[in-house]
Amino acid sequence: MNFKKIFSPVVWGNLLAMCLFVALVIAAFWYGTMVYTRHGEIIQVPDVSRIHHKDAALMLEQHELIAVVSDSGYNRNLAPGSVLMQQPQAGAEVKAGRKVYLTVNSTSGPTLTMPDIADNCDVYEAEIRLRTMGFKIGPKEYVEGDKDWVLGVKCRGREVRAGEKVPAEAPIVLVVGNSLTEDEKWAADSLAGADGEEVEYEFEF
Repeated sequence: MNFKKIFSPVVWGNLLAMCLFVALVIAAFWYGTMVYTRHGEIIQVPDVSRIHHKDAALMLEQHELIAVVSDSGYNRNLAPGSVLMQQPQAGAEVKAGRKVYLTVNSTSGPTLTMPDIADNCDVYEAEIRLRTMGFKIGPKEYVEGDKDWVLGVKCRGREVRAGEKVPAEAPIVLVVGNSLTEDEKWAADSLAGADGEEVEYEFEF
């Protein structure tokens, strides 16, 4: 027997290659078996509401589910980035690898565009337009000017111009005139003149 050939590097190299090949075949077979046995496995969707969407993604990943941020909303009582809604809902039974769509709380609330009402309409028309658009109306601020005429608009203490974005939750303050209009002044002057004539007429008798 030629021991030199048996213990030659070529023979050992071939044996090592064969062992490595067998190990790879066994590993591939094991992985395929694991994937096949888990295919179709039913998983219960966990409740990830009210937690940050990154933590929710980790929790879903641990359950072999995939988190997808699909929409945003706003709830001032919850922290920004927290999950408002999930679909499928918590407790639903799904297969591994299912996508769970998350609605995440925005960092700021919705805004509304201020219409052109300053020095353009009276307070009654302005209130109707603002309420129709979804604005909240706070107490009015009265200044000298034409009565019931909207002279300005304020939000959180600052003046707001037409076209500006304001938070939908913030109350709007209408700056309204409380002086007599020109017609009312004329009517008051006329009434005062009439009263004077009447008094003078009485003195003639």
